[in-house]
Amino acid sequence: MGTKRQSQAIAVDRDHDGQPETGRLIGRVLRAQSGFFRIETDQGILMCTLRGRLKKERQSTDIAVIGDLVEVTPTMPGHGVIEAVLPRRTKLARRAPASKGVWKEDVLAANIEQALLVFSCASPEFSPRMLDRYLVLIETSDLDAVIVANKVDLVGEEEAHRLFAPYERLEYPVIYTSAVTGYGIDALRERLEGRISVVTGRSGVGKSSLFNAVQPGLGLAVGAISTALNKGRHTTRVAELIPLDLPGGGYLADTPGIRELGLWRFPKDELARCFREFRPYLGDCYFAGCTHIHEPDCAVRAALTRGEITPERYDSYVRLFEGE
Repeated sequence: MGTKRQSQAIAVDRDHDGQPETGRLIGRVLRAQSGFFRIETDQGILMCTLRGRLKKERQSTDIAVIGDLVEVTPTMPGHGVIEAVLPRRTKLARRAPASKGVWKEDVLAANIEQALLVFSCASPEFSPRMLDRYLVLIETSDLDAVIVANKVDLVGEEEAHRLFAPYERLEYPVIYTSAVTGYGIDALRERLEGRISVVTGRSGVGKSSLFNAVQPGLGLAVGAISTALNKGRHTTRVAELIPLDLPGGGYLADTPGIRELGLWRFPKDELARCFREFRPYLGDCYFAGCTHIHEPDCAVRAALTRGEITPERYDSYVRLFEGE
């Protein structure tokens, strides 16, 4: 990887406070696995471990993940140690079980600008409820959400647009693609160029095939669909931030498949604001602190009755509110 590419990569986030101490470099985590970190710096790639004191500091969240900016001290050619992790501007996190019945934060990626939510039009069947969960997560993470409707070739363009039309009406950008035919690949490349993106979605929706089409030779594993369960096998085993060979650069965060997405320490009274179509009505309910589920004179449920909120989206809200 050339110096120009490295300098561009690190320059993206040089807006942190202060400068590294003498002898240290600023780098970006490209890969994290079993306590070893592949770090991109202006002086090349370093394989690093964590300084011992870091392991004792933050236990409620992941210490370093892909996308994190870190200060490293080179120790020998091609190797170094992570001294500090710089504050995260954004993060994509889910709730994960820990010991003794408690939950912990599982950070998937840091300093991401947009999240590409890949869903298939068929095989596996499109799940609006799962997409709604992802969108709530992205709305709380200060990321731009981009919906990628893949496998258009299985249902045709008209049916694909029908499936995702409710989200287009909510002004979520939707890119229609097919890794098999190449449909929509140029539009996807344009959206990725110059940005740090995370790609996520259910296993089996074709993420790996899709992004191999975006950049041939990426080498992302391609998994088969289980016809018995109609669920894809997990094929991406290690989270990795992949530099994109596009004119304007960019990175793609490839994360392990997620079957269940938990909202980390999410206050229920903020859930309604994560549904874009609810927002115009949130100040008009008769009762302060209205849950929009059972109270009388609820402006949100009145909008539902008038057809201004779809039953499917409202049902997603209720299920999330009740912890389903």
